[in-house]
Amino acid sequence: MTTKMDIEFSDREQRILKLLVDHYISEGQPVGSRTLSRMPGIDISAASVRNVMGDLEQMGLLKSPHTSAGRIPTSKAWRVFVDTMLEVQTLDNKAINEFRNVLDPKMGEQALVKAASNYLSGFTRMAGMVTVPKHEGKALQQVEFLPLSDRRILAILIMNDSEIQNRIIHVDRDYKKDELEAISKQLNAEYLGKSLQEMRDLILDELQNRRDAMSDAMQFMIDVAGEVFVEPDTHDNGNDMIVAGETNLMRHADLNNMETLKELFDAFNSKRDIYHLLEQCVSADGVQIFIGRESGYDALGECSLVTAPYESEGSVLGVLGVVGPKRMPYDQVIPIVDVAAELLSAALNSRT
Repeated sequence: MTTKMDIEFSDREQRILKLLVDHYISEGQPVGSRTLSRMPGIDISAASVRNVMGDLEQMGLLKSPHTSAGRIPTSKAWRVFVDTMLEVQTLDNKAINEFRNVLDPKMGEQALVKAASNYLSGFTRMAGMVTVPKHEGKALQQVEFLPLSDRRILAILIMNDSEIQNRIIHVDRDYKKDELEAISKQLNAEYLGKSLQEMRDLILDELQNRRDAMSDAMQFMIDVAGEVFVEPDTHDNGNDMIVAGETNLMRHADLNNMETLKELFDAFNSKRDIYHLLEQCVSADGVQIFIGRESGYDALGECSLVTAPYESEGSVLGVLGVVGPKRMPYDQVIPIVDVAAELLSAALNSRT
């Protein structure tokens, strides 16, 4: 997770570093001493500014890109800036209401997650991402089975009034509708109110002990327990996280390097590393910021990631965030990520 850096500055060093970072965020070009010396509030010569910049460079806070006479912030400088110098903006009511209208509680969970990711991407002009909600402990209210063709059965899992999951399983023979209704009735009578994992464990424990006298119905219930009463492993099928706006990153000059972009897009395509990084933020309190290699992943070495957890009924369901260049307007990105988490949580709570 991110940690604050303890660095001792003089007032002059702090002021010049902040001015340089602000100017670099605004213009995207290396900043020289002459440029800084002409800024309001600087009452020293360009030569004196150059000396201060040299001290900041020795501290590991500035670096010179290629042969440019100007300097740009290092990851270390971005961390100092975010932790000690940043003045976060208040998001205006128009943007909040716009976002709130996008997150209609009548939408399904997947649609809400996708809408949140799209809005974050559109608002920031960067990549937005949201992990899909997890419901390992949610209780089942009702289960029904319908026969399909080719020895397939549709399992309908009713979790609550607004969440219904449909899963198809393959069986060894065709089942008649009345057979499936009888099995549904038995399962609803014995296991109603249990979580999917609890149902799976109870059914397998009970029926595996009676394998010697196993009927077709018992075999069917074992198949059901193994294929239906488990939480879908969304991570393996690529649906664990919704990402929007990856191509926005190509527009940022800081990331406009073929090798950097290739690594980034590979990371977005596989999702695994970024998903694991977001999962680390599930237990975090509020907004978290990873700058460069603080994330632990080389693909994000030139990026920053701003995240926040979202919840429903007091339980954290997932994490949302924005990936962009280190030269991002943190004062705007941080509040939109924070508000996005609150609004997505509110929309999900309205559905329960």
